[in-house]
Formats: sequence, structure tokens, C-alpha cells
Amino acid sequence: MKRPETSPRGRPRSFDERAALEAALSVFWKHGYEGASLAELTAAMGINRPSLYAAFGNKEELFRRALDHYTAGAAGLHDAALRQPTARAAVEMFLRSMTDALGDCKNPRGCLLVQSALVCGSAGESVKQELIARRAAVRAAWRKRFLRAKMDGDLPADADPAALARYLSALSAGMAVEAVNGADRAELRRMADVALRAWPV
Repeated sequence: MKRPETSPRGRPRSFDERAALEAALSVFWKHGYEGASLAELTAAMGINRPSLYAAFGNKEELFRRALDHYTAGAAGLHDAALRQPTARAAVEMFLRSMTDALGDCKNPRGCLLVQSALVCGSAGESVKQELIARRAAVRAAWRKRFLRAKMDGDLPADADPAALARYLSALSAGMAVEAVNGADRAELRRMADVALRAWPV
């Protein structure tokens, strides 16, 4: 029989930590880091503040845990796109996956990494910097993929892998903002189609 989880003081926890984390993720996703109040978080998680602090430390650590959960869910699709045989196929899979995720009515609108970074003030500077670093890591992975494509002759000799990676990052962020503004899946797919028609090869 699985033993109940315990708090740092050794008392059994009376809530499902994973379910509570997913509830917190939904609140952060809807409102961003700074926009999510502790009252909203604890209400969604079904716990009180002492339980939140005991299980997750504080709001910032809770957000980091939720962010890890969020990015882990997207990592499989992202990695699958990067493994495609051509740069164009990789970009197409990535954009199609983006439109499906952003247009899924079961999810909150937009992208957690984009929304939280845009609204962070000085109080959330450390969170903002982490979000920037995570997006930079994604750009670096695409830059590496495009550099390999250029070396393989899959991209033109004058292609700029860094610029292409930044373009793709900007496009995906823009699609996320459009989703927040109400764009549906069909409209997001048209944005992706325009980008693919402009692809170097």
C-alpha cells in the first residue's frame, strides 16, 4: 500500500499534491504569475495557505513547480518536431502542434511562458528572468537544428540559423498573444500557413 505523503514536519498531507499543482497551473495560465493571487490559488487548489507553504514553499516556488509541469507536457511535441528529417518539416510540425494546443478550448488561452513574462513587474523579476531563460533555451535548440540543416544543405548557404530561430520564437509568441485575443484554431492555422509559405525552401 502506498504510504501517504508527509509534510516537512512529518504529518500526512490531506490533499493530492499533483491535482493541487495542476489546479495552480490553471490559475497561473489564466492570470500570469503576478496576476494570480494567493486567495485564487488556494481556492483552486482546495487548500489553505499553511498547506501551500508546507508543500510548495511559497508562491514563486509553486509557480516554478507549475512551470516545470507545463513545460514537461510540451517537451515531447517539441522534441518530436526537432527530430523531423528536414528543417521545414520540423517547423511545420511545431507550428501545427502550437495551433492545436493554443486552439484547444480545454486549455486556458495563450502560453504561460509568454503571458507571465509580459506582465511581471519588479516584484516578479526573478520569475521573468527564468521565463526569458527558458524561452532562450528553446531558441538555442532551434538554432542548433537550423545550423545542422544549413550544413546538410537543407537550408540555403546564406540562411541565418540564429535569425530563423528568433523568427520562429517571435511567431509562436505572437500566435499565443492572438489566441489570448480570441483567435480560434482556424485563424491560428492561417497564420502558420503564411509563415510556411515564406520559409526559405
